[in-house]
Amino acid sequence: MNEKTKALRAALPYTIPVLTGYMVLGTAYGILLSSKGYSFLWSALTSLFIYAGSMQFVSISLLAAGFHPLYACFLTLMVNARHLFYGISMLSEFQGTGKKKPYLIFGLTDETFSLLCSAKAPAGIDKGWFMFFITLLNQIYWVCGSILGSIVSSLFHFNTMGIDFVLTALFVVIFINQWKSTGNHIPVLTGLCASVLCRIIFGSSNFIVPAMIAILIFVTVFQNKIESRNT
Repeated sequence: MNEKTKALRAALPYTIPVLTGYMVLGTAYGILLSSKGYSFLWSALTSLFIYAGSMQFVSISLLAAGFHPLYACFLTLMVNARHLFYGISMLSEFQGTGKKKPYLIFGLTDETFSLLCSAKAPAGIDKGWFMFFITLLNQIYWVCGSILGSIVSSLFHFNTMGIDFVLTALFVVIFINQWKSTGNHIPVLTGLCASVLCRIIFGSSNFIVPAMIAILIFVTVFQNKIESRNT
């Protein structure tokens, strides 16, 4: 058995929770996109090349109503600003991954970031390929869910009101899993407090970036204390 196959087999069990979430969430995205008159090819292509989760849901209204390119770029930056901080925190993890690094950066969704932070490559498994297959499998789940949703929507017509709430539900599930997986709740509580405080100060439309900055500063300043609680 070569190193790629070993890494794939090692990565697969870690991605099963994301499989269940992404199939449901991707299906919801495919249904909503199809309800605007777009075929399953659009679902497949956007999930392959945009692969931005929450921004894909936002893009449905942009595609349906027409949009200004600069506005779309700015909106994308605001919605996905948290990925800037994900990327910074993963710089050391992605060192030495070679040609796999561009895809690891591209595929760094919320759920993949969560797995890469918590899941460690077993002994004898190449770390780079382990992270690569976690990222790849998660995107495959998302693409398959999106296509499935479009196909289901083309066969059956139903009321889609409220279906986009699955995005919120998935974040709640991830939060619960993260809380249960570690005894050190300082990072989680920091995120909660910073988000609530910035929500009060900056409002619902503008709190994400200030909250991320506050979290990054706190984690950087108190990094040693947080890591000592993990040991």
